[in-house]
Amino acid sequence: MAKVLVVTSGKGGVGKTTTTAALGAALAQMGEKVVVVDFDVGLRNLDLIMGAERRVVFDFINVAQGVAKLSQALIRDKRLENLWLLPASQTRDKDALTDEGVRSIIDDLRTRFDWVLCDSPAGIERGAMLAMRYADEAVIVTNPEVSSVRDSDRIIGMLDSKTVKAERGERVEKHVLITRYDPARAARGEMLSIDDILEILATPLLGIIPESQDVLRASNVGSPVTLNNAACAPACAYTDAARRLMGETVAMMVPTERKGLINRLLGRRAA
Repeated sequence: MAKVLVVTSGKGGVGKTTTTAALGAALAQMGEKVVVVDFDVGLRNLDLIMGAERRVVFDFINVAQGVAKLSQALIRDKRLENLWLLPASQTRDKDALTDEGVRSIIDDLRTRFDWVLCDSPAGIERGAMLAMRYADEAVIVTNPEVSSVRDSDRIIGMLDSKTVKAERGERVEKHVLITRYDPARAARGEMLSIDDILEILATPLLGIIPESQDVLRASNVGSPVTLNNAACAPACAYTDAARRLMGETVAMMVPTERKGLINRLLGRRAA
């Protein structure tokens, strides 16, 4: 049976879809059978980042309403044979999702895959609630900004009260993933420190993804960053995070500021 993992946040634009694609590809590269599911009905983007936007025929809503079979809507990745995508509808709204429809699809996916990664819309509205409803684990994606961390704290409260596991008196295993971390800005005190974020959220840290143009480049060519350039810093950080999800003990690497030659020379003069 698969583990169902929701990738969620309170604030939009923090990198949930990028994270879903990157973790999904990294897990698939480790030999796991993975499906990434887009819950952002009406605003789907996961198909773009996975490079499958021209291959979408049927979607999540079609399956939930019985218009198509699950096997007809699943799209197999052309680069990794054990990675699949279930796209969202682009023409419907979140009201088209029903609790019963989501439960039925998640139950079916559990029997077919090792991991079901649910890419949640931002916020605490219906789509986000249904994306986390049947989760076993959650990755809370946050930027090192006060508003993002505050909204993440509210999402953690929802995970502890609005999921099926919570209603059974069980806990959804939660992890925090910090994205767009800029060590230079952190050194200048222009963003929250890692310690501050962890103190506020009181949730284990899964990984720290550095701010990098490599993420944007990968998205623009329709590829998870862990596939597009596996050696770049964000890809390595996502791969380490995926290994931690698999239960491996992996040392946490905190991105550090890379000083250029001019900065190093100025630093010597200043000293």
